[in-house]
Amino acid sequence: MKKREGLKKEISKMSTEIKAPMTGKIVSIAVCAGDKVSAEDEVIIMDAMKMEIPVYAPEDGTIKEIKVKEGDSVKTDQILMTLD
Repeated sequence: MKKREGLKKEISKMSTEIKAPMTGKIVSIAVCAGDKVSAEDEVIIMDAMKMEIPVYAPEDGTIKEIKVKEGDSVKTDQILMTLD
């Protein structure tokens, strides 16, 4: 039986994707990559059907990556940002 040294069990948490709830345009982004957010914090405001639609963080975490910029047109379920 060989003795194995240096083995580490790595537990990784998958990122949470924040997606567009509907087709629209990005009006403003309220966070930057690296910002810590709490569940229900407003992270993006979209314009859809002549209404401003807030997009909220689904859980506590840190903004890992923002995949859109202000003025971008997005489709329903398009990934807007990822949360760790």
